[in-house]
Amino acid sequence: MNQRLSLLTVHAHPDDEASKGAPTLAKYSREGVHTVLVCCTGGEEGDLNNPALKEPGQPFHGLDEAATKRLLASMRPHELADSAKVIGFSRVEMLGYRDSGMADAPTNSNPECFHMADIDAATGRLVKLIREHRPQVMITYGDDQRGYPHPDHLKVHDISVLAFDRAGDDEWYPEAGPAWQPLKMYYSVWSRARLTAVHEALLRLRGSSPYDEKWFERPDLDHRITTRLHIGDYLWARSGALRAHKTQVDEKEPFWFGLSDEELATVFPFEDWVLARSLVPSARRDGDLEDDLFDGIRSPVRQS
Repeated sequence: MNQRLSLLTVHAHPDDEASKGAPTLAKYSREGVHTVLVCCTGGEEGDLNNPALKEPGQPFHGLDEAATKRLLASMRPHELADSAKVIGFSRVEMLGYRDSGMADAPTNSNPECFHMADIDAATGRLVKLIREHRPQVMITYGDDQRGYPHPDHLKVHDISVLAFDRAGDDEWYPEAGPAWQPLKMYYSVWSRARLTAVHEALLRLRGSSPYDEKWFERPDLDHRITTRLHIGDYLWARSGALRAHKTQVDEKEPFWFGLSDEELATVFPFEDWVLARSLVPSARRDGDLEDDLFDGIRSPVRQS
């Protein structure tokens, strides 16, 4: 192999790239890895989650619900571009579907939405991007999404798993370019260890925490974690990317900003991942956590 290192991550909506894996992608971008964000929808069904934008002199002041939705939809692409710039993505690719909205919403039936997309056609769009950018590593959502069963997140998983295999098979989508086989696929995961560490730090340092018992009733997937990256020096990517999504993120919300970057780096300076597929051998002993998504790949591959 004499290919550049390339990493492709698949997300459902603008702002997902900020809340899931931003420090990891910033780290690899700073190392010279070609990093690609695939965003499957435009986030048209998102809500205005920043009350400050409804105040006098702000863009949503006095708007009715329909006008708010239109303005929101027009702003989200710009927010995504700003977030991607903070993180350092080499490319941002839109898969071209409409936001499906939350589970069981009427918008799930919109023929243009991601939820309604033909699975083979949607996979083909992703395969085309994989073949263009030639990633050795893919990141996507996991197979256990009981904690947040959004239709678009479920679809992201489904097409990613198919695309991982089909991209390397020249009998699938011959019009999408020469076959390219990714070597590893990871699932993102919000670890219970992180949740507990942040919750306890908020109680200790702030006296309260937004993480109530419902958060701890979500499935604990920590036993599946295979990979832990130390990203304490890159937490600015998470906070900066979140702030770029001004319509979606309230800077006063402790859920996102209860701890400063420096405090979070002390409390839990890691991001955790689940290695779901690997076509390369690993030098790690059974039970050891990887500390590099390119473990088993990096040494024979140049980075420029």
